[in-house]
Amino acid sequence: MGDTWYSETTPPTAGPGIAGWIRIVLRAVPLIVVVFGGLLILLAIRLFERPICGLRRPVTPFITQWVCRVAFIILGIRYTTQGAPMQGAGAVVANHASWLDIFALNARKRIYFVSKSEVAGWPGIGWLARATGTVFIQRDRSEVRGQIMVFRDRLAAGHKLLFFPEGTSTDGLQVLPFKPALFAAFFDPMLRDTLQMQAVTVNYIAPTGTDPRFYGWWGDMEFGPHLLSTLAAKRQGRVHVIYHAPVKVADFADRKTLAKAMEDQVRGGLTQHRSA
Repeated sequence: MGDTWYSETTPPTAGPGIAGWIRIVLRAVPLIVVVFGGLLILLAIRLFERPICGLRRPVTPFITQWVCRVAFIILGIRYTTQGAPMQGAGAVVANHASWLDIFALNARKRIYFVSKSEVAGWPGIGWLARATGTVFIQRDRSEVRGQIMVFRDRLAAGHKLLFFPEGTSTDGLQVLPFKPALFAAFFDPMLRDTLQMQAVTVNYIAPTGTDPRFYGWWGDMEFGPHLLSTLAAKRQGRVHVIYHAPVKVADFADRKTLAKAMEDQVRGGLTQHRSA
């Protein structure tokens, strides 16, 4: 949903060594069992949940939450939160730093990611995304009206839709300008007057003695090596998620002012946490 972000340098990489490979196996095996075991249970329940409840998912999101919480326990990454997730349907926007965002943002509250349509075709990841209710959108402007209808239906079903307005992932140490175009749909007359939006800041704190960008995943970095590096870490860091106070879309004049307000909240959370 945007241009890929690159930095001048990337964290140095080294082979995991014997001890590292032992940690990889000890963490990877239970992680695979939990993630794919949970997915199979979710799909089995969804066979009954979908025809009975339609878009509403009264059971399966709790499975996703449980899987994400347990994943952090298995990885050894400390997970903490601040603030309260908003109640009811609405939109959520957050900074994007890593594939770990999926676990960090799902672990506390039930949300549904909004992603570019290409992700649906990615091996493995696309299957997981579809199973957990991800909303796929086209980047073509001619598709905007259809996307608004999809958002209306999902919000009417009580869903919280999560967007990454930066349009790409970064090293986790900064927040890129939010793209106002992503906020246009929320000013539709059928959504604007009732829709709430909440900004969320995801802070990654690297393991002691490692590059502060340790958990960041951006540019041309490959998923496999980054996953192995995370699994092999002798000491893990932590992730701290900040839920800012929700706002009403109707209180903003246009998409640009709303995008800037959300961006400022997310950036403020990142700056405040790192200076604390």
